[in-house]
Order: sequence, then structure tokens, then C-alpha cells
Amino acid sequence: MADFKLDSRLSADTIAIGDSGLCRLLLMDDSRFPWLIMVPRRFDITEVHELTPLDQTVLTFEIAQVSEILKDITGCKKINIGALGNMVPQLHIHIIGRNEGDIAWPGPVWGAGKSVPYDEKTMRTFIERFSSALQQAS
Repeated sequence: MADFKLDSRLSADTIAIGDSGLCRLLLMDDSRFPWLIMVPRRFDITEVHELTPLDQTVLTFEIAQVSEILKDITGCKKINIGALGNMVPQLHIHIIGRNEGDIAWPGPVWGAGKSVPYDEKTMRTFIERFSSALQQAS
């Protein structure tokens, strides 16, 4: 993990929440959707199959855990999980809470209008709620 460096595009578009066992946890700075990004803290990894079998198992567990917490704290009806990497090759997983009637429903969130950055209070409240729930789950 010492060689881990977050891609500059992910850094520019997100707010750091903290680290889980394997991943750096980020909040996408778009308040229209509860949208987290998980980045395995491994050097030069672009695909899930490049992780060790143990890291693949841990990643699957952490995705499920983060998804459950996101659904619990936001009350969203659906969780979308994706690892595209077309624009940012560094392996990262999007965990997005969705609701019928959101601005992009039922399509993908990418390209659905202009993002709306979080205001400081809402962002801090979300991060505190998420971090507290993650700590209790661990």
C-alpha cells in the first residue's frame, strides 16, 4: 500500500472519506446522488483480476458492506455498482444510490446533467453518518 497513489482525476472529483481494510473511500462531489467510489490501495492495478485472490475476496466483502451502509443511511431504493475505468484506468468501483424519479432514472448517472457540488454542511453530515455506520459495522 506504500506505493498507492490516487489518480488525479479521482482526486479532483471526490472528497476523501477514509480507508477501509483494502480501499480508499471517496464521496463523489455531486449532491444529486449518494455516490461513493472505492479504490483498492494497490499500485498500478486497472482490473479486478489483477488483484490477488485474497484482495478480490476482500474487495467483494467491502463492496457489499459499503453498499448496505449507503442504502441504510440514505434510504435509496436501488444500489448501482460499476467498475468502468474507461476515463480513469486506475481500478475504482462506483457505488451509487438510486431512486425512481432521480434526475437520471432509469438510465446511468454519467452524462445526466451538470453535477451539483455538496455544500460544506451536507457533505460533512453525510461523511459523519457514513463513517459512523462503517465503524459500527467493522
